[in-house]
Amino acid sequence: MSTSSRYRAPFADSGPTPIDQAIATRLLSLALSKGGDYADLFFEYHAGGSYSLDEGILKAAGRSVTMGLGVRVMKGDATGYAYVQDLTPEAMAGAARTAAQIADGGGSVDPIAFEAAEVPSRYQSADLTLDAPGQDKRELLLRADRAARDEDPRVIRVEASLNEEVREILIASSDGRFVRDRQPLMRFGVRVIAQDGKRRQSGNSGGGGRLSLDYFSELSPEWHASEAVRHAIIMLDACESPAGEMEVVLAPGDSGILLHEAVGHGLEADFNRKGTSNYTDCIGRPVASELCTVVDDATLAGSRGSINVDDEGHAPESALLIDKGVLVGYMHDRHSARHFETRPSGNGRRESFQAHPMPRMTNTLLLPGPHDPEEVLRSVKRGVYARKFGGGQVDISNGNFVFSLTEGYLIEDGKLTSPLKGVNLIGNGPDVMRKVTMAGNDMQTSDGIWTCGKEGQSVPVGVGCPTVKISGMTVGGTQAG
Repeated sequence: MSTSSRYRAPFADSGPTPIDQAIATRLLSLALSKGGDYADLFFEYHAGGSYSLDEGILKAAGRSVTMGLGVRVMKGDATGYAYVQDLTPEAMAGAARTAAQIADGGGSVDPIAFEAAEVPSRYQSADLTLDAPGQDKRELLLRADRAARDEDPRVIRVEASLNEEVREILIASSDGRFVRDRQPLMRFGVRVIAQDGKRRQSGNSGGGGRLSLDYFSELSPEWHASEAVRHAIIMLDACESPAGEMEVVLAPGDSGILLHEAVGHGLEADFNRKGTSNYTDCIGRPVASELCTVVDDATLAGSRGSINVDDEGHAPESALLIDKGVLVGYMHDRHSARHFETRPSGNGRRESFQAHPMPRMTNTLLLPGPHDPEEVLRSVKRGVYARKFGGGQVDISNGNFVFSLTEGYLIEDGKLTSPLKGVNLIGNGPDVMRKVTMAGNDMQTSDGIWTCGKEGQSVPVGVGCPTVKISGMTVGGTQAG
């Protein structure tokens, strides 16, 4: 990551008001002064930018910068949290004293000496997109607009957007962590509307990750425009979805969002600590088909969900969650790890310094299986092929979910036939995982578009899966299957 950027945290080593270990020790001592068991400091600097093009006109462009400190104190299972946007010594000390009030006034605990932390490097080493000239980014949007209009005369509207940010963090904890990270992120998107007579449909494409503008050397604005147009034109001829219990084949890549929502959230350890997940007390038990091995992997270079350190200062690795159908672990933050008497898995994440950390996914993946993708399709007499997903809802307590498809196809005699509209997939996460009867050898990861919400906090995530056959799922549509 280039250090010449003008977007640097004032509290960085090279900043005008650096936060060093001596300052952090003083603040942690104040936070523990009422007898807390543990305390940590979370400094964050966030700079973001956005560009929005509509009908060939740059309709909006903006910049934002936020900065602050969050102080957390823990006493048993109780947590005190306070934050400030003012990083003067007085304001920071006030936040530490406020968070300290969660403790009962017992004897104070001294923070231990900091240890040097070696941080991995999982982001592309290049200049920030924020530092690139605005006219260059406007041209990327215009290229997408022109390409979409040239692709097909039925395109009547084009929208394109680019969002970019850098997040610089410093975590200091009373158990000796003092670690910094600088996290870039960008996302590009194209949406088109195509019309043929009275029929009108939209299509979209997008991608990005913890990358620079070099991303577009492999997936150009023209490529995304062509993909968005393809999506919209195909959907112009879409038929109403059949309804009923059917075999379903998930396309590789973005279909992993179903795994993320229907299974992944239930494996976040706070739900299991509270006993509200359907996976509570299931470690060591079969919870899925033997074809299913699920990991949460923060190590993928440049991926949207990848992180060098989590928001508690732990370096995450690839956490094995389900091994050949057997539940072997949860995703942990410090709180849940202490409860389950294990170590944090590096999944403690938060939206900003204004929020406390909790177990969150990074890049959640269903690993590849033994089957050829064409073999998977050929095995289906009649079913639905799910290629692109829209919104969805899941009940963590029982795993029940509903997902809508933005692109799906009817499978007849092992081949994709009619495109379908109005497709909803309805099921139960554990039940669907047990019904995985084939898994392709073509695992793909998503191209940097997903954001996950939980308890009002949003964080960037990645998903991935191979071609997957599910032996039965309720398809909601308008026609009897």
